[in-house]
Amino acid sequence: MTHHYAYYPGCSLLESAVEYDRSVRQVMDVLDAELTEIPDWTCCGASAVESVSRLLTYVLPARNLALVEQLMDVDDILVPCSACYLNLLRVVEDTRHDKKLLAEINEALSVEDLRYTGRAKPRHLLDILINDVGTGAIAARTERDMGGFTAAAYYGCQILRPYPVFDDPKQPRSMHLVLEALGIKPMAWDDEARCCGASLMVTKPEAALASVARILDGASQADAIVTVCPMCQINLEAYQSKAAGYGGPRETVSVVYLPQLMGLAFGCTEDELMLNKNMSLAPRFRAGMRQGWATQGSLEETVVEEA
Repeated sequence: MTHHYAYYPGCSLLESAVEYDRSVRQVMDVLDAELTEIPDWTCCGASAVESVSRLLTYVLPARNLALVEQLMDVDDILVPCSACYLNLLRVVEDTRHDKKLLAEINEALSVEDLRYTGRAKPRHLLDILINDVGTGAIAARTERDMGGFTAAAYYGCQILRPYPVFDDPKQPRSMHLVLEALGIKPMAWDDEARCCGASLMVTKPEAALASVARILDGASQADAIVTVCPMCQINLEAYQSKAAGYGGPRETVSVVYLPQLMGLAFGCTEDELMLNKNMSLAPRFRAGMRQGWATQGSLEETVVEEA
């Protein structure tokens, strides 16, 4: 069965997280899901616009929802970026009971002859993988033996807070189910929904680095931290050396996007998944990409030789 979705990549997936965009498209194609990018989509406002204008905080994401309703024949929107997902979902949730806000939004959208009605439905990648595609279909597409791989599923804080649409914000399990369907063992740990510090890395770096250090240290025994958020990914990748000074591990911790790991399990190539863009892939992970993770001994020998 082919699933059809409007696709909202958001700004990050065209620049700093282009590998996330590429791997999402690759994996959804393998899973027989058809993605159609929203015509003329624009920035959702990220977190910056909220300090400038409350109304603009709603109008920017609402414009993209209105474009789907007016120009496309689908209602469900696949949104991989956690921040984008939260911003689009906030429009849906807050206008549901606030008709005055809805009217204000539509007054602003009217300059482009657009109108948001509430029909369009933003959905996170994890939601679609679990509730539409299903773990059975994911397992059926898996070609590579991932039995020796242990993953630290890292959800971050924006997917399920404050709107727990498809999972439990305190004990999320949707990514765990995807990993298990791939034959991967999810690691038990306590920081899977802890904030990575987000944009505090710019304004209050000491607070963000302490959080990143705790996350990296907690997941250091896994083969990789697996993320679904561009902000989380860049904080956990790019600041590992600085986080070591705040209690983080001194050895590299591999950090990958969930669809990149799915793509490897499906038999996609490193080039197709743009793994060359990842900034922190430990020798053990690179050896596993070449030889597979099922045979622990051969991987250890390869890592020793590379070191």
